[in-house]
Amino acid sequence: MPTYAPMPCHLETERLVLRPWAGSDAAAFSDLLAERGKGKPPVERIRTSIGELLAATETTGIALLPIERREEGDFIGYAGLIIGRTTLEKPEIAYELFRHAHGHGYATEAAGAVLEAAAATGRKRLWSTVATWNTASLRVLEKLAFERDRVSTEENGEVVWLTRALP
Repeated sequence: MPTYAPMPCHLETERLVLRPWAGSDAAAFSDLLAERGKGKPPVERIRTSIGELLAATETTGIALLPIERREEGDFIGYAGLIIGRTTLEKPEIAYELFRHAHGHGYATEAAGAVLEAAAATGRKRLWSTVATWNTASLRVLEKLAFERDRVSTEENGEVVWLTRALP
């Protein structure tokens, strides 16, 4: 298996900062997950999850990073690379934002920074899997030149598999 450089864990764009997780992110991360409509996870459990994310980054060299708006300094979501349904060699790009942050181009901006970071590791391809109903996410990926590969049916419904070659 090829060896990849670690993904940078501090990324900046014109309006956003993506940085490593901190314990102080737990409450906001819990609030974000609550927007999925399946209840609000306890903050202590989220602190444990943050520790697991940091440990996974040490092991894999890829990261899921909190997103802050540069001017406001507020946590609005996360973006990064995960193994997900794929492999460490060809990871998935993932992102999720608070609803109040939708429609401002933040997901596209953050995911674009993650694409650059992924290319800097030496990887040649990324994947993304998105529920067919999530038209906003599919639009973000279209803007970033991801192409549809296939659709699969899973227990929660249909999932679109998209891929993109990296320079």
